[in-house]
Amino acid sequence: MELTPEEKKRIYEEEKARIEAREKIEREKLTAPAGTSTGLSPNIAGLLCYVGVWISGIIFLVLEQRNKFVRFHAAQSIVAFGTLTAAGIILGLIPVVGVAFSSIIGIIGFIVWIIMIVKASSGEWYKLPWAGDVAEKMVASSGVTGEYSEPPPSEPTAESEAVAPTPPPAADSGKRIGDKIDAHFKSRSGRITASAFAIAWSIALLIFFNFFNQYVAYYHSETVGGITTWIRYPFFTEDINLWLPILTTTLIITVIGHIILIILDRYILREMIHIVINAFSLWTILTLLFVFPFDFSVIPSTTAADATYLGVRIFLICISVGVGIAILVKVIKLIVNVVGGTANYQEHI
Repeated sequence: MELTPEEKKRIYEEEKARIEAREKIEREKLTAPAGTSTGLSPNIAGLLCYVGVWISGIIFLVLEQRNKFVRFHAAQSIVAFGTLTAAGIILGLIPVVGVAFSSIIGIIGFIVWIIMIVKASSGEWYKLPWAGDVAEKMVASSGVTGEYSEPPPSEPTAESEAVAPTPPPAADSGKRIGDKIDAHFKSRSGRITASAFAIAWSIALLIFFNFFNQYVAYYHSETVGGITTWIRYPFFTEDINLWLPILTTTLIITVIGHIILIILDRYILREMIHIVINAFSLWTILTLLFVFPFDFSVIPSTTAADATYLGVRIFLICISVGVGIAILVKVIKLIVNVVGGTANYQEHI
């Protein structure tokens, strides 16, 4: 049957409209910003790269494996603010004028911080001098292009269907046990177990430091008339009384917080309570570092006493940095999960 000119024209126009619509969709796919690993929009993720300066930059450089825009801002945050932080510390060590130089670096860093938050939140690929070039090289070397696609599922073949699955080797038993433990502590009962342990540990520390802190000491034995006597030289000084109220407050808050979590098991509530507990823990550790109620001179060896003094200070500093980073990670993770709509538990009964 031969088509009339009108029918041919109509079919031609429909086909042309279909082709144009398909091309438009393809163009939109190419120009649309790539998705992110965190589920956040690229401009929000880029903004968060600068919120915690170089620390949040490290976090997002690790978390984000899909979006080149976010990885660029994460890398630029690390390079720019890491350099400014190092420069501020080094210049601050210069006698007399060091404080002034460090203050100038701090002001410059604050201005750059404001600028980059504004630029990233607006979705702008803004390059800082030098730091932007280094960041681009870091992103280019990672191989991330900004596009993401799931690998296609492999089609089963007759050969694969005919082969029966082999049982896992005995060497994987440790991994299977670890997976079961991990799954347990992600379940409701696992979270209750963790909270119960935290409560018991906090009560034990509360009792020990308030009533038995004198047993943190150097012990020396003396034998007189065949009788051996142990002499105790406590490490804590009277200044511990300046620190104990803060420790007690932190431990009580920890106990109360975990009791609440045992009763009300909600993701956002749990994360917020953990952030508060970590913040009080950081306050407690920093106070201990500044008050430093220790007297290691009771150790007979001067070298051992000096080494213990230095070791304890370094340990407290490392713990402080670790807790601070943990707080920032939890805050960013909570924001990501809330914005991404995944702020809930996968329940395991």
